[in-house]
Amino acid sequence: MEQQVFPTKGNLMLSKKALQLATLGYDLLDRKRNILIRELMKLVDKAQMLRTSIEGTYSEAYKALQQANISLGVVTPFAQCVPIENGISINSQSVMGVELPTVTLEKQPTKIYYGFARTNSSLDRAYIAFEKVKEMTAVLAEVETGIYRLCVAIRKTQRRANALQNIIIPRNQNIVKYITDSLDEKDREEFSRLKVIKATRLKMKNND
Repeated sequence: MEQQVFPTKGNLMLSKKALQLATLGYDLLDRKRNILIRELMKLVDKAQMLRTSIEGTYSEAYKALQQANISLGVVTPFAQCVPIENGISINSQSVMGVELPTVTLEKQPTKIYYGFARTNSSLDRAYIAFEKVKEMTAVLAEVETGIYRLCVAIRKTQRRANALQNIIIPRNQNIVKYITDSLDEKDREEFSRLKVIKATRLKMKNND
């Protein structure tokens, strides 16, 4: 055995308790892993749908931007009129101890920040398209960050579950078996010894 354990009833009780706790810990980790995997699958499906949608939206937005550049020249001066987005808030929700982000983009009415005198509808289309891109990017960032955190948590949970299943539980099972077998052997020896003593006393009594 890896460690010296004295075969006593006290150690047997302690070893059985350790085995019980390790088995319970494995069951809980296995349940946690399954729940996290289900959550991960949901987010993966959602991410695939979002990526498909966002690719089309990006394509539409850049096509509109290209048309605006062709008709207006470089649109950088008009783009600089649009303020930096500061309506994003990030919170979190816990799933089996894993903090998953929730990204919220504050909904505001579409507002045009550039003048109409030197622009045309192609710039308007580009601006509206990139507004959609911004909204979808916020959602995709939430989903992909959640996927990453779930993957990390699942790997950690798997390692702990494997350690319990393959190392700690078998070791405790061996200790319990070793102590049980030792105590049983000791009981058999004690029983045999008592039988010999009883037979000896009976023989001595008969000789008297």
